[in-house]
Amino acid sequence: MISSVAGTVKSTSVNSVVVEVGGIGVLVQVPIRTAASFTSGEKVNLHTYLIVREDALTLYGFMDIVDRDFFELLLSVTGVGPKVAQSILSNSDASLIANAVISGNLKLLESVPGLGKKGAQRLVLELKDKVVPFASASGQKANSVSHQVENALVGLGYSNKDAALMVNQVLTDATKASLSSAEILKLALKNSGKK
Repeated sequence: MISSVAGTVKSTSVNSVVVEVGGIGVLVQVPIRTAASFTSGEKVNLHTYLIVREDALTLYGFMDIVDRDFFELLLSVTGVGPKVAQSILSNSDASLIANAVISGNLKLLESVPGLGKKGAQRLVLELKDKVVPFASASGQKANSVSHQVENALVGLGYSNKDAALMVNQVLTDATKASLSSAEILKLALKNSGKK
């Protein structure tokens, strides 16, 4: 098992990065938010998980070991493969998703591309007790506030999925995790182009 890769970023795409390790370019699949944070020439250290298939060896990488461990836990859910697990972690970190699972926030989970309603319900059913170590108290507070803001957005005419996406976009920035529900609502509306 390849558990980490350290080297220099040679190139990036939407959801992958090529890291040069000892003169060899290693292609690593990463969440979108991680790929967006890299620049060519930057030194990186990624915690990795190797998926072995008949026709391919695919390496998935994460900045934090917690996200890698959460990715591995997601793979244990029926119907969740590596692409969906990576999609789940593309916009949010492990603690936000864990708190959504614990609180049964299906709106947030359903907004993940490739997961859908049944997949979100399976995540809650199969992982509710297993994700507790990944949850944080600040995340639980943010989750209850996000529920309030999502309900307000639905009241303004947005779909459940759009409301969850709008709130998620605001809360992915860690500096905004301590905002009040009114401030989050204002930013969500501003980001959507509505005032």
